[in-house]
Amino acid sequence: MPVHPMWEPYPRLQSDLQSVLQVIESHLQIHDKQIEATIKDLVYSGGKLLRPAYTLLCSQIGDVTHQEKERSIAVAAALETLHMATLIHDDVIDEADFRHGNPTIHTQQGNQFAIYSGDYLFCVCFTILSKYARTLAHLEFNARSMEKILTGELDQLHARYQKGTSIKDYLTRISGKTAQLFAVSCYSGAVTSQATRRQTMLAWNMGHYIGMAFQIIDDILDFKGDFNTMRKPTLADIRQGVYTLPLIYALREQPEQLHPYLDKKADLTDEELMEILAIVEKTKGIEKSRWLALKYTDKALKSLNKLPVGNYKETLYELTAMLLERKI
Repeated sequence: MPVHPMWEPYPRLQSDLQSVLQVIESHLQIHDKQIEATIKDLVYSGGKLLRPAYTLLCSQIGDVTHQEKERSIAVAAALETLHMATLIHDDVIDEADFRHGNPTIHTQQGNQFAIYSGDYLFCVCFTILSKYARTLAHLEFNARSMEKILTGELDQLHARYQKGTSIKDYLTRISGKTAQLFAVSCYSGAVTSQATRRQTMLAWNMGHYIGMAFQIIDDILDFKGDFNTMRKPTLADIRQGVYTLPLIYALREQPEQLHPYLDKKADLTDEELMEILAIVEKTKGIEKSRWLALKYTDKALKSLNKLPVGNYKETLYELTAMLLERKI
């Protein structure tokens, strides 16, 4: 089962990620074979599997005598199904036409079909966790984490077209929407290896900072990418009323220039979007955002440096540094 080519330099991790996909597929047993086939297509649609990769790497933090490959792969699979479920629901809410360059489920099958598919993946997530979570407390922890992720999504929904969104509002939103799942992924991996309390919290902090940097870079790419690299339309966030960090920085500098554009909401023309982009670039909104992403990445690497010695640390370092420089 192929995974993203980015994992080719890491054959052990590549093999484990293939096992993650196999675990997910083995739990997809739906009477409606159309839904089952659709979800399997999503599983193998070319996602990078970053979150399960962090889970697997962090499962090497604790005492090697307590590391359990099967458990860590299963927990990684559960968290990836959670991630996929939120993506399906996000695409419905955002009315997104593409995901990984492929038409989204709701554009092919309709919103009701997509919502049911996402709900089913939530069920798969907790089915896997109920079998492999080390303790009931760990299962409850993941349930609370899912609540925070969904709260972050709701915060984004309520903030649509709000020109007064502050940097603090934005950071709070992405902390729940994106950083929470990265933090849970790293933490859960450490827990499966029976790492110490201090080590699991270092893993949590590292994941949180990685998630913050990841989302900021993702939002920058909405301004700088193109469809051929991003596999989704650029500047789509502004048209959908999702005002991210580069625009928020620009609004602090040039509100009088930007407000007339933003007042048009979804009716912005492509030419007007390019004019907004010019203002964002002029006010260095992208540069300031990249600086903040670098700051979070530095924090993540400081947490990483405090973790126990092991080969996994080099891979974690390379992966985390690569996310800051990514183009897609």
